[in-house]
Amino acid sequence: MKYAHPRFDPRHPALRAAAALVLVALAVDLRPMAAAPDSGAPAKKPNFLICVADDMGYSDAGCYGGEIQTPNLDRLAAGGLRFTQMYSTARCWPSRACILTGYYAQQVRMDPPQGRLPDWCRVMPHYLKPLGYRCYHSGKWHVMGAPRPVADGGFDRSYCLEDHDRFFAPKRALLDDQRLPPVPDGSDFYVATAIANYGIDFLKEHAANHAGKPFVLYLAFTSPHFPLQAPREDIDRYRDRFLEGWDAVRAKRFERLRQMGLVRCELPPREPETIPPWNFAEADLVKQIGPGEVGRAVAWNELTDAQKRFQATKMAIHAAMIDRMDRELGRVLDQIRAMKAFENTVVLFVSDNGASAEQIIRGDGHDPGAPAGSAKSYLCLGPGWSTASNTPFRLHKHWVHEGGIASPLVVHWPAGLRARGELRHTPAHFIDLLPTLLELAGADAVGPWKGATPPPLPGRSLVPTLAADVPIPREYLYWHHMTNRAIRVGDWKLVSAGAKNADGPWELYDLGTDRGETKNLAAVHPDTVRQLDALWRQCDDQFRQQAGPPEPKKSPGKPKPKSKSKPKPKRVTGTPPEPTAR
Repeated sequence: MKYAHPRFDPRHPALRAAAALVLVALAVDLRPMAAAPDSGAPAKKPNFLICVADDMGYSDAGCYGGEIQTPNLDRLAAGGLRFTQMYSTARCWPSRACILTGYYAQQVRMDPPQGRLPDWCRVMPHYLKPLGYRCYHSGKWHVMGAPRPVADGGFDRSYCLEDHDRFFAPKRALLDDQRLPPVPDGSDFYVATAIANYGIDFLKEHAANHAGKPFVLYLAFTSPHFPLQAPREDIDRYRDRFLEGWDAVRAKRFERLRQMGLVRCELPPREPETIPPWNFAEADLVKQIGPGEVGRAVAWNELTDAQKRFQATKMAIHAAMIDRMDRELGRVLDQIRAMKAFENTVVLFVSDNGASAEQIIRGDGHDPGAPAGSAKSYLCLGPGWSTASNTPFRLHKHWVHEGGIASPLVVHWPAGLRARGELRHTPAHFIDLLPTLLELAGADAVGPWKGATPPPLPGRSLVPTLAADVPIPREYLYWHHMTNRAIRVGDWKLVSAGAKNADGPWELYDLGTDRGETKNLAAVHPDTVRQLDALWRQCDDQFRQQAGPPEPKKSPGKPKPKSKSKPKPKRVTGTPPEPTAR
């Protein structure tokens, strides 16, 4: 393949020098971590805590420029690393497939969902349990190709939340693959607290019965995913904080991001005409929610006073959910400290995609007379605040422009990291997390599984970056979600925002200077567009072939008799194309 830009060419001296830097890091900086005991390195295999937020924007956390109180995340960042260019897949379930399998979701029938994972595909515990690890899961699962976290995913214990529409009284959850009774309405239950509680219980059980073994805890919060629901006292902490509006919040976040060294791009303009195709129309929003709702990311000063108050309250709930999640994460970290395991626990924190511009109603519907953020309300963040949460990037969850796919990554490991409060600028992707864990644990990803030989893991271990801010050589990073497509090679990114049922035109950006994606260079570099387009199509075809054909759908069988129970309240929804989309 010929390269239209020198940064493309793996033979280019800059990339050869980068590879040499990685080798130096491996030989010099990381060797002591696995050396003799007198080196001060941990003798035992490290534990792993993998914490995933749900629909949290790139700049929501304090350590990524946000004004939301996240002291536990901030302490982890101050004592470890922050990655500036970590990428998700832009949506909940494909991102979780990447984290847990190490493959692009398209390689394992997970985007779009097309049945069970291929027979050759392992899940994280299948690699780690042979090395003596105990594996625990608490929270969201959403890996439809391996629907049971214990039986299919290999976890030893699991609290699996299947109801993503209720934070105070979820109706569907599993404990070790067995159905739990629904949580009654009006209790003091809150999902984020329950997810932490189960994680803590699993850790206590581990300390009592398996103290000699390393552990993995996959802690998958559903915050701050819609519906926006949080305890009243948490909301009150932010009640008036966001009355200055999304434009002012966005500008202040951008300035903090630049001061922190996390970004060096321009701030793109708001895009008021771009919303998810399944959102309510503006008139329906007002009818279903009330006169304070706003359907587009218009200028804050164009809103009425009533709209400003309502929108500020919505962002206060979003902030409260993140604040509560951080405190619950803190309780889990305290339990690990109580086990005297904190020093040798690798903590990884990410968000499954960017903040969401969706505005829909599910679950039990929305009661306009209920307090905002309560169990009877069903509100979404919407495009105005989503634009602010994804500062300084363009677009939102489900798009593969930077706003949809840029994720924070905080890494903390006292026993294995010399760095404290440093940044890492190499591009990385969720497919890199499993190879990183496997290298740190001493696991091997090669070999057959269930009689089949899997393709090589597409990700790269990030272990070299734990010692120094070095590049990780790779050929490309790939995205495809619905009609949104992208591929990144070096600093070049080819990206397309598709229409509802059709691909859109390619845009080309130099992310070395323009992560805000404000200067489309497609017309200036047509050869580069053609080359990257060919590479994207090659990857897409190869990944679909590796996944194999979709599983045939099961016959629906006989229809179930109609229930004589009280009918559920009618709800009007904006519905994404995928029936499992959350």
